Amino acid sequence: MNNAGKFVDVVKRHPGAAVVFSVVVILGLVLLWPAAPHEPGVGIEPDTSAESHAMQGHANHPAMQSPDPHAAHRNLLENEPQVWSCSMHPQIQRKSPGQCPICGMDLVPIREKSTSATHSAPTLQVTPAQRALMKIESAPVERRFPSAELRLVGKVTYDETRLAYITAWVPGRIDDLFVDYTGVSVKEGDHMVELYSPELLSAQEELLQALNGLSELSKSSVQSLRNSAAGTVESARDKLRLWGLTAAQIQELERSGQASENVTIYSPASGVVIHRNAQEGMYVETGTRIFTIADLSDVWVQLDAYESDLQWLRYGQPVSFTTEAFPGETFEGAVSFIDPVLDAITRTVKVRVNVENEKGWLKPEMFVRAKVTAQFASHGQVLDPNLVGKWVSPMHPEIIKDQPGQCDVCGMDLIPVEALGQTSAAHVHAPLVIPATAPLLTGTRAIVYVEIENASGPTYEGREVVLGPRAGEVYVVESGLSEGELVVTSGNFKIDSALQIQAKPSMMNPEGRHNGAGHDHNHGHGGR
Repeated sequence: MNNAGKFVDVVKRHPGAAVVFSVVVILGLVLLWPAAPHEPGVGIEPDTSAESHAMQGHANHPAMQSPDPHAAHRNLLENEPQVWSCSMHPQIQRKSPGQCPICGMDLVPIREKSTSATHSAPTLQVTPAQRALMKIESAPVERRFPSAELRLVGKVTYDETRLAYITAWVPGRIDDLFVDYTGVSVKEGDHMVELYSPELLSAQEELLQALNGLSELSKSSVQSLRNSAAGTVESARDKLRLWGLTAAQIQELERSGQASENVTIYSPASGVVIHRNAQEGMYVETGTRIFTIADLSDVWVQLDAYESDLQWLRYGQPVSFTTEAFPGETFEGAVSFIDPVLDAITRTVKVRVNVENEKGWLKPEMFVRAKVTAQFASHGQVLDPNLVGKWVSPMHPEIIKDQPGQCDVCGMDLIPVEALGQTSAAHVHAPLVIPATAPLLTGTRAIVYVEIENASGPTYEGREVVLGPRAGEVYVVESGLSEGELVVTSGNFKIDSALQIQAKPSMMNPEGRHNGAGHDHNHGHGGR
């Protein structure tokens, strides 16, 4: 059998071997087949000259040029030093390509700013269309007296100057209490306690004996004896008066000529009994408090003011407040005292307001909501037009006069309102104010964006300012702005974001681009 026969016999017995053999042969032919040399002039080549001329003409036309996405990068790298930054974290900047150590994005080349440009004021110029899309609005810097409205809470308390105490002036025993529960309204002169006192009984006997001695010596021809007897009588009367007996009780004792075992104690003032500290049959010593009476025709309102509110509060300011018990009813008063000590627990200062309460509507321990309106002047002063040129009492703020004098209540000399922190418009200039939405606050700095006038397009400059207190919807500006300048009141966050993306100084990054020395995550990453 020849070789061809043997091959056919093998294929019949092993069909798979034929397939493998065929594949090997084909691969050998493909790999070993020589490539035909290219000779000029051989074969037919298409004429591309016309097409080439057409494409070249289209390429020279600006409208038909295809944008090169890397052209800007090539131009930037050709004209400027190579600086690579992250598009999401512009503070990350390197001298060579790599990845952002924060988010892992590839760094892109940017234009490196010179040192002088880094420390100059950041500016952003936009087109009118961009300004409309960013919804940028501006307002002028004004000079006026801003008003602040404070909302305070507090409660009604007793007027401490209108509290009266009934105490035992001599030792004794309480035989009867005519007022045996608290909350009772009493008037001045009402009987309150019946007290038995051996010392008081002895003092009554002394007066009666002195009167008998004076009667016997009235016919004596010795003037000195009559004068001595009269002096003894006056001393006995003074003793009883100092021990709490009224003039009417002493006269009744002299008329009857008989000492009383029990003495009645009368109320020294009108008001409401708020405390009862004794019981019938109880023995008391000199000074033991039996009753406490409060006159509620005038009350105090104790308001809680936080530290930030103190700059607006002054003695004599009018205060209005409401209560839950009488909705729709507004009560008026005046600041009479500001506590010089801060409460360490509540971190507030007590502000006392004197309020008339003739109708008796205000009850002690009622909660109130108060409102205080103040106009701010420069240098931490408060302006009240109603108190300009006035004189007030340092103890009673309701006493206000046009001229110097004395307080009608306590007799103290009146003082000018300027001594209490008030001022007049004639003495100070109105401060500069800007809308409260204009500044961007970081906690340590305040940034505003000022619209630059006479620019070729809408241009905004970032500027750091020093702010004073906030008065309602405006801030007082201490320095950094001038009257009439336009500050951005809406869209300032968008301007700041645009500057931050460009690695320029912004609200949170005052130095603009930095080398990331304080936040270097480059260790172990590419782009070192």
